[in-house]
Amino acid sequence: MATIQSKNSRGYKYWYIVESRRVNGKPRPIVLAYLGKADDLLKQLQGLTEKLRLKSYSHGAVAALLSVANALDVPSVINKYIKSPRQYCAKKPVRNNLTAGSTLLLGAVGRVCVPTSKRGWWDWAKTTTAEYLLRHSLSKIDSQHFWDLMDALPEESIAEIERELIEKTFKTYNLQSDTLFFDTTNFFTYIDTTNLRCTIARRGKNKQKRYDLRQVGLAMVVTRNDMIPLFHHTYQGNMADAKVFSAVLETIKDRMTGLGFDSKKHTIVFDRGNNSMDNMAIVERLALHYVGALTPYHHKQLVGDAMCNFREYDVDGSKIQVYHDKRVIWGQERTVVVFISEKLKVGQLRGMSKSLEKAEHQLKLLQQHLCNPKGKMRDKEGLEDTIRSVVKCQFAKDVIDWSLKEVSEGKFQLNFSIDQKKLEEIEGELGFRILMTDHHDWDTADIIKAYYGQSKIEHAFRNLKNPYHLALKPQFHWTDQKIRVHFFICVLGYLMAAIVWYQAKAHAQFSGTLDTLLDTLNNIRLSAMLEETKARGRVKATYKLEEMSDKESLLMNALGIMDFHKHRLKLQGLSVYN
Repeated sequence: MATIQSKNSRGYKYWYIVESRRVNGKPRPIVLAYLGKADDLLKQLQGLTEKLRLKSYSHGAVAALLSVANALDVPSVINKYIKSPRQYCAKKPVRNNLTAGSTLLLGAVGRVCVPTSKRGWWDWAKTTTAEYLLRHSLSKIDSQHFWDLMDALPEESIAEIERELIEKTFKTYNLQSDTLFFDTTNFFTYIDTTNLRCTIARRGKNKQKRYDLRQVGLAMVVTRNDMIPLFHHTYQGNMADAKVFSAVLETIKDRMTGLGFDSKKHTIVFDRGNNSMDNMAIVERLALHYVGALTPYHHKQLVGDAMCNFREYDVDGSKIQVYHDKRVIWGQERTVVVFISEKLKVGQLRGMSKSLEKAEHQLKLLQQHLCNPKGKMRDKEGLEDTIRSVVKCQFAKDVIDWSLKEVSEGKFQLNFSIDQKKLEEIEGELGFRILMTDHHDWDTADIIKAYYGQSKIEHAFRNLKNPYHLALKPQFHWTDQKIRVHFFICVLGYLMAAIVWYQAKAHAQFSGTLDTLLDTLNNIRLSAMLEETKARGRVKATYKLEEMSDKESLLMNALGIMDFHKHRLKLQGLSVYN
């Protein structure tokens, strides 16, 4: 073993690196290196530190997601369904030594961490440990790389890939399920109106109020406990929710059967927008248990009966007035629960107030124009059509009374008022929720709690619209196939993130949101110490995790990625098709 020793000579102390060896059977100190005086040694050390360069990379989120991808064998699953476009002859495409499956996986990982365009993907990836963990150069991945390999995934194969990945998810992580939530949303695009090659992007009722843009719809089913997306479907933006629901019900039942779910122990929960007599007939034919909602406007007799027979129930510590009964609805006996949601009522009152305020303002402006003696001549029928368009909005048409009187040729007087009695009646009918189910043995609280679990899928949709993580936008694709593949990449990213979230909650008692978890993991960094060596052009790199908080250390251990050297991955299907 070598040691540092000093030797005094002519009043100065000199330092050496010395090793003890046996010479002719006797121990002798052998000088390995002369270090000089203490000042000389200090100068050498200072020169060494000047040659060191430090660089750090975002590590935690990428490592966690790639660990999940490795457990699910994501690239190989996708690669099984990849086809060979004409330009690649009979071979499956490989670009920059990466397969289509690994490329789509890398796109999904990027979507989870920091949503960017395909062109900006490498600008993000080079700030992370993706290259280090995969042992693979990624610097040549650009938008053309993604487009070429996205082309190789047939639209019809997306459902099969998703099915296989979900089956692996439940087996690998031993997940449990009982209640499933279905809902739909849409995402506006900037696809030009004159683009006739894109049929999936249509104008419709946009959830983000962008009625001026074409949109694409997304339907999803997630589990109650862990918000795992079991199914997704990309559809034309102008399709009604009820029509979408009827189109995917058979597929949802097949997915449940493939996962080995006992339909007797599973309940699908959906909102009133998905309801119709035909849809309920399909649900009953497929023998699916359900909790759904009804529109109070279409069931006024039920609402009237409820108002006279409310009883107080305790639901998660809150006292609410509830009416519980059985009714024949659409030819079948169903258990119905009617109650008043205070949160819904407050929102409806606010909406009604804004609607009336806007209508009153427009009618007052019209009154002023009609009273102007220099105003233009008016046609009565056209004027009446204008007034009807103003008061046709929700609530206003029921409470605003108006009359139009002709005072001279082409001149009219407009009078209007708000019927306070009708207004009070409407206010008394606001906030009603009507739930229906075939679980006749469930108590009231169970039915209400099952329906309120619908917020789980709404939370999933909010994540997919989060501009910082998981966002489905930006998307700059304009062909049907590319749009569907892009949506698949985003849902795949959400699936992997949901699994990471499940692990954090199960093994690290993490109680924050998915957004908070991803922020925490992105802040865990791996530093690289780069040291120049005597060998020409060679740089020695030493990697070390930066200092972490107790919370971060707990998460890394729970996710099994603390030992980053051990978890440098060689994903199956990364660069070669199996």
